[in-house]
Amino acid sequence: MAFCTGAGPRGGSGWGSVSREITPQRDEAGSCPRQALSGTLSLHQLHSVVLHHAGRSHLEEYGRDLDQLAEGDRVGIQRSSRGELHLWVNGQDCGTAASGLPPKLWAVVDLYGKCTQVTVVSCEPPPPPSVEKETVEQEEEEGEEEEVVVLSCTHSRPDKFLNNLDPDIAGSTGDSGNTNNAPAGNGGVGPAVVPVAMTTNDALLFHEKCGTLIKLSNNNKTAERRRPLDEFNNGVVMTNRPLRHNEMFEIRIDKLVDKWSGSIEIGVTTHNPNNLDYPATMTNLRSGTIMMSGCGILTNGKGTRREYCEFSLDELQEGDHIGLMRKASGALHFYINGIDQGVAAAQTPGVVYGVVDLYGMAVKVTIVHNHNHSDRLRRNNAIMRALSPDVGRPRPSLSLTPDAEAPDRLLFHTNCGQKAAIISEGRTALRPHATDDFNHGVVLSSRPLRSNEVFQVRIDKMVDKWAGSIEIGVTTHNPAYLQLPSTMTNLRSGTWMMTGNGVMHNGTTILDEYGHNLDRLKAGDTVGVVRKEDGSLHFFVNGVAQGPAAWNVPPSVYAVVDLYGQAAQATIMDDMADLPPLPEDGSEGPTATSPGSPCSVGGASATNDLRFHQLHGTNAVITNGGRTALRQNCRSEFNDAIVISNRCLRDGELFEIIIQKMVDRWSGSIEAGVTAIRPDELEFPNTMTDIDYDTWMLSGTAIMQDGNTMRNNYGCDLDSLTTGSRIGMMRSASGDLHYYINGVDQGVACAGLPPEVYAVIDLYGQCVQVSITSSSGPLDNSLCTSNITEKSFPIQSPVAGVAHRLHSKHGKNVVLLGEGCQAIRVGGYAHGIVFSAKELKADELFEVKRAAGLDEQWCGSLHIGLTTLAPPELPSCPLSGLSPSLPQLRAKVTWLLCGSEVRRNGVLQRQNYCCSLDRLTVGNRVGVKRCSDDTMHIFIDGEDMGPAATAVAKNVYAVLDLYGRITAVSIVSSSLTEDVESPKAPSLSSDSCSEGEEDNDETPTLCRRQTEAEPAAPVPTIMAFLENHGKNIQLSNQNLTAARVSSYNQGLLVTAQPLARQQLFQVAIDRLNPSWTSSLSLGVIGHSPDRLNFPSTACCLKRSAWLLQRDSVFHNSLKICENYGPNLDTCPEGTVLGLLVDANSCLHLYVNGMDQGVAAQDIPSPCYPFIDLYGQCEQVTIVTNNVPAVGGDGGEARCQGDMEKADMVDGIKESVCWTPPPEVNPNKTCEYQALCSRFKDLLTLPDGYFNEDAKYNLCYCESCHKLRGDEAYYKRGEPPRDYALPFGWCRFALRIKPHCEVSNALKKWHIAYHGTSVGALRRMLDHSELLPGTSSIFSVSPVKTDGPNSYSEPEENSAPGREVPRVRLSPTMRYSGMEIFAPKVQFKDPRSHRCHQAQVGFQVCVRPGSYKVGPHTLGNSEPLDPRFSNAEIEWITKEQGGTLLYGLLVRVE
Repeated sequence: MAFCTGAGPRGGSGWGSVSREITPQRDEAGSCPRQALSGTLSLHQLHSVVLHHAGRSHLEEYGRDLDQLAEGDRVGIQRSSRGELHLWVNGQDCGTAASGLPPKLWAVVDLYGKCTQVTVVSCEPPPPPSVEKETVEQEEEEGEEEEVVVLSCTHSRPDKFLNNLDPDIAGSTGDSGNTNNAPAGNGGVGPAVVPVAMTTNDALLFHEKCGTLIKLSNNNKTAERRRPLDEFNNGVVMTNRPLRHNEMFEIRIDKLVDKWSGSIEIGVTTHNPNNLDYPATMTNLRSGTIMMSGCGILTNGKGTRREYCEFSLDELQEGDHIGLMRKASGALHFYINGIDQGVAAAQTPGVVYGVVDLYGMAVKVTIVHNHNHSDRLRRNNAIMRALSPDVGRPRPSLSLTPDAEAPDRLLFHTNCGQKAAIISEGRTALRPHATDDFNHGVVLSSRPLRSNEVFQVRIDKMVDKWAGSIEIGVTTHNPAYLQLPSTMTNLRSGTWMMTGNGVMHNGTTILDEYGHNLDRLKAGDTVGVVRKEDGSLHFFVNGVAQGPAAWNVPPSVYAVVDLYGQAAQATIMDDMADLPPLPEDGSEGPTATSPGSPCSVGGASATNDLRFHQLHGTNAVITNGGRTALRQNCRSEFNDAIVISNRCLRDGELFEIIIQKMVDRWSGSIEAGVTAIRPDELEFPNTMTDIDYDTWMLSGTAIMQDGNTMRNNYGCDLDSLTTGSRIGMMRSASGDLHYYINGVDQGVACAGLPPEVYAVIDLYGQCVQVSITSSSGPLDNSLCTSNITEKSFPIQSPVAGVAHRLHSKHGKNVVLLGEGCQAIRVGGYAHGIVFSAKELKADELFEVKRAAGLDEQWCGSLHIGLTTLAPPELPSCPLSGLSPSLPQLRAKVTWLLCGSEVRRNGVLQRQNYCCSLDRLTVGNRVGVKRCSDDTMHIFIDGEDMGPAATAVAKNVYAVLDLYGRITAVSIVSSSLTEDVESPKAPSLSSDSCSEGEEDNDETPTLCRRQTEAEPAAPVPTIMAFLENHGKNIQLSNQNLTAARVSSYNQGLLVTAQPLARQQLFQVAIDRLNPSWTSSLSLGVIGHSPDRLNFPSTACCLKRSAWLLQRDSVFHNSLKICENYGPNLDTCPEGTVLGLLVDANSCLHLYVNGMDQGVAAQDIPSPCYPFIDLYGQCEQVTIVTNNVPAVGGDGGEARCQGDMEKADMVDGIKESVCWTPPPEVNPNKTCEYQALCSRFKDLLTLPDGYFNEDAKYNLCYCESCHKLRGDEAYYKRGEPPRDYALPFGWCRFALRIKPHCEVSNALKKWHIAYHGTSVGALRRMLDHSELLPGTSSIFSVSPVKTDGPNSYSEPEENSAPGREVPRVRLSPTMRYSGMEIFAPKVQFKDPRSHRCHQAQVGFQVCVRPGSYKVGPHTLGNSEPLDPRFSNAEIEWITKEQGGTLLYGLLVRVE
């Protein structure tokens, strides 16, 4: 018996190395000693060059020094039939090491010192010829006593592969020289002939002559590049002799470094190594050389095949094997870990040498003579990048029985991710420590899926700690040989995965918005996947088919589930009864097939077979069956991404693509055009405008021919296009080139094009990814938006009005174009139901025109009728509530015309009603009308076919079914009248009063409003939140209330209805959580939210989004405005926030009914409001009874006779604003007000001075006054006089002592301000007025005379010889709050322990007539306040009792 191990790819740099031993005692208790020498049992150990027995030295200087072995060396231990111990090193017997060994032994390996990893290999050495006969004879005589397994030439070796990769000659002996073992052509395990003895000169070795940096070792079987961290080339090595026919030349990668780009290259050359002057790299050789480099083939240094296989040599790792073979037919094949990659070159010269270029990362390789790959495939991750690891491997026969208990039932494979486990007999997979790790949870099915077999799992357990959730898909990789990645989307070959609501192929996104978002699933939900017979891939969510996700998926794929993020456990569901049946006719997928795939109908592909060619620029990648092209490394590469159509464009054929992804890193963008150069003849340049012949391109606004500009300022600018824009090219029959932007013809770009031209797209600069649209094909001008409302028909629409539109809810195979005026069915024959956007009025005709070519592979035609099913009631995502066809629509009452039959809910009501709709051709018009007598009429080309049905309900929508041959329609009718969407925005008065400026005895929520009569406005659209929202959102109250139930983000939600122009949408903040920072944000998006993939926060919305966050405005995550409105983070509970888009498409923010002005312009229509419940904001509710704004008509308006005299002075009515209820007061959350309050507490003023109701305390910081919508100036008193609000200060309301004039003071007195010092506060508060003799700068001073520096005589009523005291006031705190009047004092905040400076002052009521208005006394020339001139900014009063303290003002810096 022989036991052999091989050193793995890892090793340490410490001391010592592996030691080998055998012991007669089995260690079942697991009590292994730290080191083999520490054992005291009967044990023989080989350590270094010394043989130990029972821990003592037994034989010195024996065999090879094990400390000198390197990675890749093999060490074996053998007990002979005579009880002798033999050591084998790299297949060489080192002789007898010990004798008298007991018959029952266990092999022992001590991974000591430098040796860190070994692998058991099948490496039984052939016995010497002299011993072979004797051993066989003893085996016959002694039976089981001989434990050395020796196989003669006739014995089969189940662990060896066949010697030949050609299945035609497998098993044949070949010539005597063909002695090297090679993997079998079928990749399987089968009988083989053991090779005869091979001489040293016959073995493939590296030639002595090699590159200047190459060092050969191991008998010239190993080559290593010196100074790998300093040099990256000059590492070419060749074989010592030419390769024989069907002989495998295989090497193993032993060492790589991470410093360089590029890696190993391998191939053949006709050059004799003895005569060759070795180049720095083999691809520099310009003759007789074929090399595989990366994933391509280079012949004589030039690329001949760019994508030879679906992985790159640059991605191989240490331990991977690369081989090549020249077949007898002359074909050259390459092998990766034993897997044939196909024909690389058809005709190879008869005499070629194998050549290896240790380039870049590749440092060391070794020639492999034993080509057994079974063990290595289990540990090499390079097999993940192979196209199919199961090629040629025998598969188990698949039974078609549906019995769930059959042996081939779908289970999870035992080979699973590092953090995953399989339980319940293979039916359940879980991550046991889901709260500690979020990945390494990949599990695969135990066998491949059959065609049309659904693999479905139920989510059993979720955790809330992570983002992301379950992912599901298929892969070509066999789980038995796959080294599972941390997440399946990291796999770069043979894999299709649905992740979130997108689909990825080989780690690249091919569909951005597909189906239901898996990240929002909960425990109990189910997900499934199926591969149909036509190669299309479909996913299911809770039993609902999500439509085709990919095409041309190869057969025999394994199902994959990635328990990622929140998904912690899933179970395979055997019961598929709830799943809808899959159509057998391929109706779920598009009719177009990729190149090379069979077409079901001969003519079907004639209009839909346009794809991107397999040849393309260096940085381009073609995915999605040739329909999608993208530029890899888009942030580091901006060019080399040219793609071209797979065939010539026919006359009048449109080639149209849609831009799916852009980056803002580069200047310039997509370029599009045509070329007469065939793809296989095109040397792809960096950019297509570098071509100097037979090429016409549109770059920006310039038309270029052969690289030269022939025309500027063409009708469109490609550099201005954004994501979602469509670009089309068409060569007309006259040879003119037309461009189409979003379906609109831009006119003739150039003329005189040759008849055969290919479409060319250059993914340049900002443009990263495009896909061919379903509109590509023979162009029908009726599909252009410019022709939608064309007035060329005898009967167009009943009356002029707004063009009809189609509703955004429709069948899953429908795409709407032209702002809802066109509908196109992009796949299958069904799922083409569309609705009118609104209910039809009585006698309103809804009419469409047949467009585009007929799809002749289907039968059936258009269905049209009326239905009571309201499209807004349909689920948003996925559209699972619609039947495949209109006759099957039974949810509500539906009347329809099908062919020439009238049906009600699918039941036949009338036959031969009119000519059959099956006869429709391009240009025919079909309409439906609900008449005032409750009958349904059908119109064909404007002719009324008479009543088709009676007793039709009043509230009905028009409904159509793009069924069978009919694939597209365009609307040609208009509504009866111009729809008034919503009432106008509330008109806001500029003269509004501030909250709390009324008398304290009045309730501040009582507001007076203007009484001008306004016309009655139509009822606005009732708004509600969409069911599709962030995963932490929970809706209630009929979707009017939204609450964030966990975390601080993932709280994005959007309304189900678009926001009409002039309609105010408002929400109230219900609940705040002070544990978080920041708060809600809101805005609008310009696209339908039905399939929106909600990010974690609103600031991540980067497509047609306008966001109001804090006090800034963002557009597509870029800040466009600062200091707009109040800081939304300071909005307290009860604040009402609103959004309005005016008639000029400008966005306004309303705070408690106050318009904050224009936030953004050019808002598209329709747009949808969204709210982000972020941070502190945890719950909001839509305000259904619109909060009236200034000038609004809400509330009861008082008659003019009921007003106080102070409200109407000289015909000027005082404007009083609407104010929020008391609980809206921002003092709950305003940090500035809290800081001012803490300073007031430090003054130790008695509480009796202040109003007990804190709701009268007002903060005038920037956020608070904007939240209230305060104006800067107001009028007060009789007669009215202006005063400014004390912006930047905080007011604490004072208790007002009742006396005779108080009742009129607050209404008839004027408002002014007085700055003072902290020391003067107490005396003034004691008397409730400003008093002379205080320490304030405004205290007593002699009354000046008219002349300077002189004093007037005392007034009559003054006491003789006594100076008349006076006090200075001002209508603005910009003057009274100056430091000369209100000196600053320093204090330390007891809460934050920071030092601040504070000022104090008073807001006072002043009796009219008790003061004089005069100029300021500071000598400043610049105006202090724009509303008050310096000549009237100071008021002087000398009357005692003429002032009344209204509030204490505090300002803190």
